[in-house]
Amino acid sequence: MPRRLVAAVAVTAGAAGIGLLVRRHRHRVERGARLARLGARRAAGFASHRARRLAATEARRQQMDADFLIRSAEDVARELGHMKGAMMKAGQMLSFIIDGLPEQAQQSLASLQQNAPAMAPSLAARVVRDELGADPTEVFRTWSEVPVAAASIGQVHRATLPDGREVAVKVQYPGVGDALESDLSNAQLLYALFSSVTLKSLDVEALVDELRRRMLDELDYRLEASCQTDFADRYADHPFVRIPRVVPSYSSARVLTTEWAEGDDWDRFLARATEAERQQAAEVLFRFIQGAIYRAGVFNGDPHPGNYRFGADGTVTFLDFGLVKRWAPGELESLLPLIDPLLDRDHETLLRHMESVGFLAPDHGLDPGMVWEYVSRPYLPYLDESFTFTPAFTTEVLATLLDLSGPYKDVMNSLDMPASFVVLDRVVWGMSALLGRLGATNRWRAILDEYRLDAPPSTALGRAEAAWREARR
Repeated sequence: MPRRLVAAVAVTAGAAGIGLLVRRHRHRVERGARLARLGARRAAGFASHRARRLAATEARRQQMDADFLIRSAEDVARELGHMKGAMMKAGQMLSFIIDGLPEQAQQSLASLQQNAPAMAPSLAARVVRDELGADPTEVFRTWSEVPVAAASIGQVHRATLPDGREVAVKVQYPGVGDALESDLSNAQLLYALFSSVTLKSLDVEALVDELRRRMLDELDYRLEASCQTDFADRYADHPFVRIPRVVPSYSSARVLTTEWAEGDDWDRFLARATEAERQQAAEVLFRFIQGAIYRAGVFNGDPHPGNYRFGADGTVTFLDFGLVKRWAPGELESLLPLIDPLLDRDHETLLRHMESVGFLAPDHGLDPGMVWEYVSRPYLPYLDESFTFTPAFTTEVLATLLDLSGPYKDVMNSLDMPASFVVLDRVVWGMSALLGRLGATNRWRAILDEYRLDAPPSTALGRAEAAWREARR
């Protein structure tokens, strides 16, 4: 190649590279400015709200608080709904406390659980080409340009492999890594964002710090593939749990191909399910979560409605293993001694265990009965022989747990929840919210004891699972 042409190419390539850097920098600046404006609006709004409520009556304050939460939720949902990456995921993470907010605020934030705006077909094709070496129409026998789902980090396309198998292909958004790193680098902004729409005593710093630690892992679909393969192996031939298999030869760091999952999504299931089908689905969800926590030492930390498919045969398919939490050595063992005294209403023993694992300082001076009353609220379904989950249960318990001016304010101010349990809390509340929407009634204590104490099976599903486990030995 002539030297002038080489020089021209080099100059052009250099200009293109500089242009790309400039565009990325401009994007980060614009994104940061947009988030800064959101944070400033919410901070100013909170300051104004706090000043106005000082002179109001208690009844008026409650209405003002509800109105403020609604306005904040609408503002956050409007800004984050069109942003890929950490900020949209942060908005989705707020869903675990959604049932503790006013109904209009719930509706606003619930929109973040739905599909995000999809990327252009050409961009999705470019990612597949970069990762798998050819256009999707060449890699796959059939390829649907229109995604079947779009979320915070990637979108899912339906396709067919050359051998005829139907698959789901998750394609990561171009540039989402830059967006994540930019968003996650500003911890104070994330703290402010969460604080603006949550109730007063939620430990937002622990929640955000856990989120920041986990979310960069989600960028590497190879990690998700490994987690999903682990779950699929553990639940192979299970009587009521389905995990789609990963197709490794069509997967990479930014493309994840798995078996196609049939079944109704959450809304379609609720619309067509009988009462018996709802009750079975609720028990399946509960058993999957408890089995993963107690038997596998690992659990999926993203229990929102979009991650399930409900089969006509009563099975449930579990999707999306990007946010998986594994117990570190000793973590679960430190938590288990708390469960027995809590469920047995043994106030003194519970207090001693909480002190020994660092949930309370030895000199806290709290009444054991008040501590038990507070920490047992999420465990009310397991204190009686039978319990029915309702949306009102989640709302009322969260309101109690997050009320800094209520009767348990001294307990709340003294508790130090380890950050490693933040994702577990999300799972617990996410599960409670889902069971509430299903109106789930069962002997939840007996089912829980199957997993934590290896108690005999207490239901037909428990007996089916016990037979499956025995056959695998």
